[in-house]
Amino acid sequence: MKILANPVFLRAGVVFCCATFAFLLGLIFLRLLRKSIHEEADISSEASPSLEALPMHLYNTVIQQLKQQKHELQIQSQTEQTRARTAETFSQAVLSNLSSGVLVFGTSGLVKSTNAAAKAILGFASTTGMSAADIFRGAEIRPATPDAEPVFVADEIDAVLHQGSKRRQVEAEYETPSGEQRFISVTVSPVLATEGGVLGIACLINDLSELERIRRQQEMRGAISAEMALHLRTSLTTISGYAQQLANIRDPEVAKQLAADIAEEAALLDRSIGGFLVERGASQSAGAGLGD
Repeated sequence: MKILANPVFLRAGVVFCCATFAFLLGLIFLRLLRKSIHEEADISSEASPSLEALPMHLYNTVIQQLKQQKHELQIQSQTEQTRARTAETFSQAVLSNLSSGVLVFGTSGLVKSTNAAAKAILGFASTTGMSAADIFRGAEIRPATPDAEPVFVADEIDAVLHQGSKRRQVEAEYETPSGEQRFISVTVSPVLATEGGVLGIACLINDLSELERIRRQQEMRGAISAEMALHLRTSLTTISGYAQQLANIRDPEVAKQLAADIAEEAALLDRSIGGFLVERGASQSAGAGLGD
């Protein structure tokens, strides 16, 4: 009893009892907290089931759909590639079999593509990467009038490509790199994009050298025919004058001289007409042979 009456031991006993009570309260709180955590974890696991709980056929369905879409995309891509190759092959075949030359210039003014006929007409082994000025080299367009200012093929191409001009068709004297003279027609047309912009220009080239030669021959024959007609009229007038003089002259010597003059003029006229007819017949025969 003396020990319990001692205030030191009494204070120690009270502290011990309080500590024990606090320890027990802590244990109870920890158990309740652990139980609450386990309950929340169970609820969360039940609310979001694992992937393993999903049906297997759902995975198979998704995988099959993805495979089908991939297969369809592959088929579509192959179809587009085949269509593009077919279109390109067709275009190349058409250009290769054209008798007219085709030059395609890009927006830079350089040749992007050409066909065999253009190379043959222009006399180049290759024109890719060349400009219009390098290809046509001062080829002058036939003027509409004799006193018209000179215009060049390269200028027409530049006008359509960079100045917004419409389709143009010109004829020009052209000299190949080997020095052969040719007469060509060039049709310059813009190549337009779907939105209206200019992608480049296409030049259609034809060799008109033979037609130009025939035209010049016809002009020459026309000039010769006009000259021959004038000469014929002059000769007939001369003969008519001699005949009138002969009818009014009684002097035999003068009459004889006039008759000789008439005969000489007639012989000269016969030679001129005969030579003209022979030359024309030869030209017609040559033309017929060329046509055959």
